[in-house]
This record gives sequence, C-alpha cells and structure tokens, in this order.
Amino acid sequence: MAVSRSRTWLVLSLGLIGSIGLLVFRAQVRTTIQYLIAMRPRPAGEKSVADRVREYSEVVQKRLEPDFHRASVSYPPASLAFLVFKQEKELQVYAPGNNGTYRFIRQYPILAASGHAGPKLKEGDYQVPEGLYRIESLNPNSNFHLSLRINYPNEFDRANAARDHRENLGGDIMIHGSAVSIGCLAMGDSVSEDLFVLAAKTGIINIQVLMCPQDFRVNPTVVLRPGAPDWLAGLYDRIKSELRKYPK
Repeated sequence: MAVSRSRTWLVLSLGLIGSIGLLVFRAQVRTTIQYLIAMRPRPAGEKSVADRVREYSEVVQKRLEPDFHRASVSYPPASLAFLVFKQEKELQVYAPGNNGTYRFIRQYPILAASGHAGPKLKEGDYQVPEGLYRIESLNPNSNFHLSLRINYPNEFDRANAARDHRENLGGDIMIHGSAVSIGCLAMGDSVSEDLFVLAAKTGIINIQVLMCPQDFRVNPTVVLRPGAPDWLAGLYDRIKSELRKYPK
C-alpha cells in the first residue's frame, strides 16, 4: 500500500512539474511569436527622422517641458544621459544645467527586457548589454513604433570578445516602443516618442547611454554569476565611476 501511494505521489509530482514547465514554455513561445510578428517587414521609405520629429514634437514638449523647467535645464538640452538599470527596470534621463552638472529630468519604467544581470556575450543569448554606449542611429519606421539603436558591440565588447575567443556577438540592440522585447528595451510607444524626439533635437552624438545591471548608487555590491568573464568586475567599477556624475 505504501509503495502504491509513493508511486501515485511520484506520478502526480512529475505531472505537476511537467505542467509548470509547459506553462513557462508556452509563455516564452507566446512572447517570441509576438516579437516575430512585430518584426515583420514594413514598406520602405515611410517617414524620415525629421518627419517624426515634426509629428511628435509638440506633444513631447508638453510632456517634458515641466520636468526640464523643474530641473532648471533648457529644452532641448545640450547633451543627455540615459541611465538603464536592469534590476530596477528603469530608464532615467539626465541633462546638464548651466554649470555643466547633470540633473535628473525624469524616469521611465522598462516594460520588457529579457535576460538577467550580466553582459551580452553572443548572438541569441537574449541579454541586454551592459557598459558605456552611444546612440548609433534613430529608426523612424521601426516595427516597434520608434526606436533608438545602441552601438553594441562597441570597441570594448569586440576587444573582450577577441580575448575570450568569442565570435557572433549579436547586435540590433534597440530602445523602442511596444511592450515586447528579446534583448532590447521595450518602453511603450509614448515613451519611445519622448526619447526619439529628445535624441533627435539634442543630437545623437551628444548622448551617453549607461547600461547597468543595477543602480550602484543605491546598492554598490554585486554578486557575479558563476562563469562570469574575468573582465566583468572591472567593467562594473567603470560603470560605478561614471554614475558619480549623476546624483541620485
């Protein structure tokens, strides 16, 4: 009798585990399908960056001017910093005041970002990169409403990949609209309008993007995951140093 009950319990347990695994798998498949649908080809030559700026400039200015006024920063600013915190799921916007000191403008929730703490190492790992980046280009005809392309892999990424004998680093990392993402930052459509217009008016050459595993200003301690590359601790020290420019 005891053996029979044990077997029954084992069968039920395995069935429960299998059901949970199936639900997780279905959720991952559903997210992937949504992402692929959003990535479907769009007609070429729809809008220019200037077209999109004219289209959204007024509404974005109404949303952002109070924040810039509160921070005593002119709009549009001379330069910008986007601070991305993966653990907190936040993107914070900073701009310099008249004395050159960066001031907090506003923060936005990150609606979707795949992966975990740790840098992007290869194509298909679904990781959001970590490090010091720039905006490489603006896409006014993105399948995710509007998008800003990050310059991953940058020189630091390529140099470490060569040291580690890694190839196929991946790319096409965006800050974009919508709420679906695989390796990018999905911010929602209205936020993508804010960031797109801000970037266009400020000039992408004047924007720094800090991609951080967590907000080191609040919690400077980080536990490296098993198998983390030997250069990662140094990268985190560099990120911590850069964050000192931006008061919490």
